[in-house]
Amino acid sequence: MLGFLAAIVAGFVTPQLDAPVGHPLARMLGKYMTLDVVETRLLSFMAAMLAAGVVSVLLDSGSAFWVIAGGAIGYFATRIVAAARDAMDKRNAR
Repeated sequence: MLGFLAAIVAGFVTPQLDAPVGHPLARMLGKYMTLDVVETRLLSFMAAMLAAGVVSVLLDSGSAFWVIAGGAIGYFATRIVAAARDAMDKRNAR
């Protein structure tokens, strides 16, 4: 369970990791391969999921499935909450 929660947090903070993690990784990898600008966010997400996986293993909590599911939920959390609020507002407006 703690691995799942760590992955949710890691997915949620991915946009904030672009400057400190994604851009340096893109510069480092840019010497060996061509990367698009939009792939910086992917590098940030990969680093965050790697950290969540390490936390999950160190805490002996969770499986790879739950780490991936938590990361996806965390990454899209603001959109999921906005969609749920919109659905509730539409339901209450009837």
